[in-house]
Amino acid sequence: MVRTESASMTAGPTLAVVAREAGVSVPTASKVVNGREDVAPETRRRVIEALDRLGYVRRPRFDAVRTPGLVDLVVHALDTSSSGAVLHGVEAAAHDAGLDVVVSAALPRTAGGRPERGWLDKLTARGSSGVLFNLAELSQSQYTWLEHHRIPFVMIDPVVEPPPGVVSVGAANWQGGVTATEHLLSLGHERIAVIAGPRRTMSSSARIAGYRSALASAGVRHRPEYVRHADCDEDSARHRMRDLLDLPTPPTAVFVCADRMALGVYEALAERGLALPDDMSVVGFDDLPEARWLTPALTTVRQPLSEMAATALRLLVRMSDGDRPESTRTELSTRLVERRSTSPCK
Repeated sequence: MVRTESASMTAGPTLAVVAREAGVSVPTASKVVNGREDVAPETRRRVIEALDRLGYVRRPRFDAVRTPGLVDLVVHALDTSSSGAVLHGVEAAAHDAGLDVVVSAALPRTAGGRPERGWLDKLTARGSSGVLFNLAELSQSQYTWLEHHRIPFVMIDPVVEPPPGVVSVGAANWQGGVTATEHLLSLGHERIAVIAGPRRTMSSSARIAGYRSALASAGVRHRPEYVRHADCDEDSARHRMRDLLDLPTPPTAVFVCADRMALGVYEALAERGLALPDDMSVVGFDDLPEARWLTPALTTVRQPLSEMAATALRLLVRMSDGDRPESTRTELSTRLVERRSTSPCK
C-alpha cells in the first residue's frame, strides 16, 4: 500500500465545508457519506460531486470491528473467461484458508463517470479484512481512500503500473513474448508481426519487448510496420490484421497478445480466404478456454490466472496479519501450449 507522511498528516476538508459547497445541511451530507438511503437523488448527486471536487476523505472508524474470515474480490466483469479463472483461484485459496469471499463486479460509477463513494463506504461497514482487485486500474483517490482506512489490498494482473508500494501479482509477460516469438522463429518464420493491446498497458509493453528481444537474439530485423496496437477486443484486432495483410510484404506469422483478440485475427484471415496454419501461423496469449474451441485450436502462451489469483489471496492474508511482503511485485511464469495454429514457414 502507499504510505506517505503527508497523506497521514494532512487534514482534508471537513464535512461542514462539503455541506456548504453542496448547499445542504451537515446531517444531510453525513447521510450521503454513510450510505443512507433517505436522501433525494438530486441532493445525493450534489453532495457526491462536492465530495469528489473537494477531495473529502471519510475518517476511519477505528472502532469498527474487522471480520477476519471475510475478504472482498472486485473484478471488472463476471461474464468473461478470465474473470472465471480469477474467481476459481481465489475460491480455492480461500477455501484452504477458511475464508469467505464477497464478489463485486467492478466499482459502481456515478452518471458523470466518477467512482461511487458509497461502495467504498459499504466495504468499511462490511468489515472485510482485505480486498483483491482484478480491475484495469484504480484512481488515485481510491488508493488514498484504501490507505486512509488502513485496508490491506492486492492487485491481480493490473493493466497499468500501480503506484510505488502497491502489492500486485502478475505474469512474466516479457518472457511470454520471448517464448511466443521463439516458437515462430523455430518454425522458420522471420516475417513475424505482433498485435498488442493499448500502448499504455504494462502487459502489452512487456510482451512487445520480449518479441523484439527474441528477434534481435535470432538476428532477425525488426520491422516497425509489423507492430500493431488494438483495443483488446475481437473487432479491433480484426482491423489490425487486415492492415497487416494489406502491407506490400505481409507477415507469415503473427503473435497476438491476447486470446480474445486472436478471435478477430481468425475472422480477418477467413475473410481473405487464408487458411491456418498453412497461410498464416498464429500464437495467442492467455490460454483461455476459447483457445481450445477455435478451429484450428490456438497455440498460445499460458498465463496462470488462477494461480495468480490464489497467490494474491495468500499475500492478502499475510498482509492482514501484519506481515509485509518482501517484494511488491510477484510474477508467475508462463509457458507455451502448442496446438494446431502454427506450422513451418513455406
